[in-house]
Order: sequence, then structure tokens, then C-alpha cells
Amino acid sequence: MQTKLTELLSISHPIIMAPMFLVSNVAMVTEAMKSGIAGCIPALNYRTLPELKAAIEVLKREKVSGGAFGFNLIVNKSNPKFKAQLELLCQEGCDFIITSLGSPAETIKQAHKVGIKVFCDVTDLNYAKKVEGLGADALIAVNDLAGGHRGSLSPKALIQELTLNCNIPVISAGGVGTKSDFEQMLTLGAEGVSIGSPFIASEEANVTAEYKQACVDYGAKDIVMTERISGTPCTVINTPYVQQIGTAQPWYERVLNKHRKLKKWVKMVRFSIGMRATEKAAKQATYKTVWVAGPSIEHTTSILPVKAIVARFLN
Repeated sequence: MQTKLTELLSISHPIIMAPMFLVSNVAMVTEAMKSGIAGCIPALNYRTLPELKAAIEVLKREKVSGGAFGFNLIVNKSNPKFKAQLELLCQEGCDFIITSLGSPAETIKQAHKVGIKVFCDVTDLNYAKKVEGLGADALIAVNDLAGGHRGSLSPKALIQELTLNCNIPVISAGGVGTKSDFEQMLTLGAEGVSIGSPFIASEEANVTAEYKQACVDYGAKDIVMTERISGTPCTVINTPYVQQIGTAQPWYERVLNKHRKLKKWVKMVRFSIGMRATEKAAKQATYKTVWVAGPSIEHTTSILPVKAIVARFLN
């Protein structure tokens, strides 16, 4: 199956294993590449630059024909490691970078100097046109069925709006849990898909067995939006603990967020607290569990190797 995405990354199938905070790792991406797709890891999954460099070195050794690997960069001020991470990626090399939460201008400029493709997360046409103007190689169209921080438009509405008005490839992100979902996105005009949540329940994912099993036991109806992780609505599994604490932003944060000078700092504090809680839930089982996932876990019925999950979308 050849599309503009397979041409851009020299991969066999137009699928990217989406970058997932605390979930994505070298073992998962290695198996993704062996299956003929691309895999992506958040750079923030590595606490230090030497750890990130070591991951790149392994992936370069493990890369096979028909596969590709990349990293996700948070490109705004909430990520103080951004510039150093970008510099390292450009020095060591990778196939592509996915940018999130900010202007990709510097990333595009530096990455293109060394032949790295840059794809940008977008949720609407306005931002898509901006990143296209900056030279992005493709758009990651984050729709309202995506896991984590999702968009507000349906897959159909977002894909059609972007393909009609932009001249670079559109990669649909969100709502792909089956082969028919995958094929539908291509029919709507996407050049490929970015799939995340179905891979949480993979043997290679380095998260707790409880997190993986939750993706098996819960379904689309159990996914809710919470403001208690980063201050921005985020999809999580509606566990008893999530039900206990509620999903709305605390009243004092709502008040402080109306203050122009304090708003940025409130969001930074909430993001820090939320990320620590999410990390704890991913790495150890406690009753205070907040598991990030999207509605596509509806079709996850068992914990499988990455290669078997990829095959689900192709066969």
C-alpha cells in the first residue's frame, strides 16, 4: 500500500505508532519497524540527554528496510529541554520528528538542514496553514477520537478540511482500532494514520500489567475527559479513583486561570503535578490510578506482541 506517507518515510505500510508519554519505548519501536511501519517516542520519556542518545543509537542499529523511527518534541516553553533535545536529534539522526504544543519553526529549520522530516500536530485549519507555511512535511491531524490531548473535530471533518485547503500530506490521529477504521481514514483522504492506544496493551510496553489489562477490560464508553492532569482536557480511563476525584478543574485553579499574569504559572504547576501522577500510575499499581487512553481501546481484547497488533490493521 503506497501513499505519500510511505514515500516520505520509506515504510511498507502508512502507519505511525504514535508517541505515548511513559508508554512508548525502544522495544516497541523496534518491533514496529520490523513490521514495516514507523514508530515514534516522546523525547521526554528520557530524563537525560545520554539516555536519549542511547535510545537513538539502538534504534539506528535495529532499523530495517521498510521501517522508520522518530521522536516527538514538545516545542513550547513548558519543555526546558527542547533546544538540547532538538540539537541531539539533529546530531545523531532519526527519520522524522513530530512537534506538539507550540511553534515548530526552529525544529523545521534545524531538522531540514540534516534531512530529518518534520510532522506537526494540528487540530484545526488555522494552525495547519501556519505550519505548512513554515515548511512542515506533513500534518498530524489530531481528531476528537484521539487519546490524551485530543482535538475537537471528527476524523471526517478534520481530514476533509485539511486535505481541501492544504498541500502537504495529512496523517489522521485518533479513532483507529480496527482494519476497517484504518481503511476509512484513507478513504476520507488521509495519507496514513497515527495509532497509539491499541499499543498500550502490548507485551513490549514498559508499563504495569494493571494498565495493560485496563485497556482490555475497559472500552470506549469508559473514556472520559479530565482537566486534572495538565489543565487542558485529556482523555483517561474512568477508573473508580477518577470517579472519586472528579474530572473538573479545582475551583481555585479556575479562579487563578482567569488572572492574566498567573495563568501560565498555574498551568505549569498543574502540568507538573499531573505528569508525576500519570508516571506513578504507569509504573506502579496503586489505588490512585489515572491511566491515559483513547476510545480505540474498545477493540483491545488481549495483551499481544506489537507485531500481532500491527497485523490486526493489515490482515
